[in-house]
Amino acid sequence: MRVIAGAWRGKRLVAPAGENTRPTADRARQTVFDVLWHARWAGRGAIEGTRVLDAFAGSGAMGIEALSRGAAEAIFLETDTAALAAIRANLRACRAEARGRVLRADATAPPPAPAPCGLVFLDPPYGSGLVPRALAALAAAGWVAPAALIVAETEIDARMPEIPGFLPVDRRAVGRAAMTVLRRAGET
Repeated sequence: MRVIAGAWRGKRLVAPAGENTRPTADRARQTVFDVLWHARWAGRGAIEGTRVLDAFAGSGAMGIEALSRGAAEAIFLETDTAALAAIRANLRACRAEARGRVLRADATAPPPAPAPCGLVFLDPPYGSGLVPRALAALAAAGWVAPAALIVAETEIDARMPEIPGFLPVDRRAVGRAAMTVLRRAGET
């Protein structure tokens, strides 16, 4: 696993030890960031200078990729001890500790946000159905900015239910994963 592009392109990242996490594959991360970078409904401004939330962070690869591509700050929510250690190690390896904040927190019952995030990555365990629950909890706690983009990774055959307050704008299949992009509704 490595950083795909940006300031830390090619930098190797460590995955958490054990079977509790499933890091997003390099190919899937590249697809997500290419879509965000070039989509008329997103563009570079969706990443550059943006505060990013990486929930169910695992290795932290999504948030670190965003930092490498110019995000202002990334906050990582994770509960697994091995994953927390991996995120911290990956931030150290990229010398990004000042721009990354690691919190031991459950995305379905998060603490109040210090500030809203314009880009949110959700990668709960496959088959858990946690995307709607986590997104509602994060929004209620102030983590999701008006007009924020949310990238939710699920298994390819999972159906993304309608989530009140969020509109789907894109869905891509990448290997065994489906990447669904949502935008906070009613706000521009």
